[in-house]
Amino acid sequence: MSATPSAETVTQALCEARGVGHVFLQPGGRDLRVLEGIDVEVRPGEIVALLGPSGCGKSTLMRILAGLIRATEGEVLARGVPLVGLDPDVAVVFQSAALYPWMTVAGNIRAVLEARGLAAEEIARRIAAAVTTVGLAGFEDSYPRQLSGGMKQRAGIARALSVEPALLLMDEPFSAVDALTAESLRAEVVDIWLSHRTPLSSILMVSHDIKEVVYMADRVVVLSANPGRIHTVLENRLPRPRDYRAPELLRLVDELHDIITGRELPDVSGPAPEIVPIEPLPDASASEIKGLLEYLDARGGREDLIRISAETHREFGRVITVVKAAEMLDFVDTPKRTVVLEAEGRRFVAALPAERTAIWRERLLRLRLFRQLVSAMERAPERRIERDAVLEILAIAMPEEDLERVFDTLVRWAQAGDLFGYDDRSEELVMGESG
Repeated sequence: MSATPSAETVTQALCEARGVGHVFLQPGGRDLRVLEGIDVEVRPGEIVALLGPSGCGKSTLMRILAGLIRATEGEVLARGVPLVGLDPDVAVVFQSAALYPWMTVAGNIRAVLEARGLAAEEIARRIAAAVTTVGLAGFEDSYPRQLSGGMKQRAGIARALSVEPALLLMDEPFSAVDALTAESLRAEVVDIWLSHRTPLSSILMVSHDIKEVVYMADRVVVLSANPGRIHTVLENRLPRPRDYRAPELLRLVDELHDIITGRELPDVSGPAPEIVPIEPLPDASASEIKGLLEYLDARGGREDLIRISAETHREFGRVITVVKAAEMLDFVDTPKRTVVLEAEGRRFVAALPAERTAIWRERLLRLRLFRQLVSAMERAPERRIERDAVLEILAIAMPEEDLERVFDTLVRWAQAGDLFGYDDRSEELVMGESG
């Protein structure tokens, strides 16, 4: 006669980190601590999100919980038992679908099932069930090159679900697809989880998108950075289905945004510090901005926007973009339709080349984004930070923007002021000699 499971057994966490810390060994023997004192668990029947700024170790923590990385400190439990190696009840979906390009959708799924030693009949059943679940029925024989970005990610999700995990780990799963596809995929993943058509009990996701985690998660674990520590755990009791436009959801988005940017510090007494938002950089080159300043200086320091467009033979929208960039740097002001050269703009135009570089650098350091990046580089080994880390900062600060474009603009602006440069080989921002 079998024993009835106790309540404690029934509610046993699927995975748990206790006092987990992690250190990476850097070239030259230097240690880089990415996690410290992490206590977190994923219980049956919930979606948990890890959210936080660049450098907080979200993806590293997820890999530790999966057994892909062994933590240097603390312990990881799977259903209450110390985890050794990979957790067999876990499947992972990464940012890119990571499909084998020489295999069809069915072939990609079959590869992981054969590795588990399943019989041919069971493999066929699971392939059919997985592609149907994610809406890819009829595309089993398609190759990745024949699929859209969203369909590739569906194939990756199908492959993960085919091993029938109790816990699905998702690392930035929707960031590589367009906004509409991402919204559709989020809803589909939640529907799959709610439907109980699969053995899937819980989901742990890593994301930089605040709206995404509020839409999907029951609990949001907010991490602080350098090293990653748990800052806040926010319960999300909004009923499902959730609406991105609902006032309650938007209020929770604002609350999380305040926590991420430091406006809400529940462990610190006194008034909250004023936070200056990070503004997206207009897509204008340094040479275009300098050309505008010289144009205005030659015309007495002021000109009408429409006349600037006509005389320079530039499309009106393009002129507005360049003017906005110059205004962000406090080189010009824009009363109504007039563009006026400010004192800093006059000083820049009158300066020698080396002085212009110094003035440009000075103006950049008045922008929070550049100050934040310089501060990160000053703390980093060899004064370098990875491109992906910068993109994560941008994604949190301006999720609606074209991040690649903003990244390219900030590099070009920084190079014009000899603030920092970009190493194409290592894909890192590198502090300049004057930075």
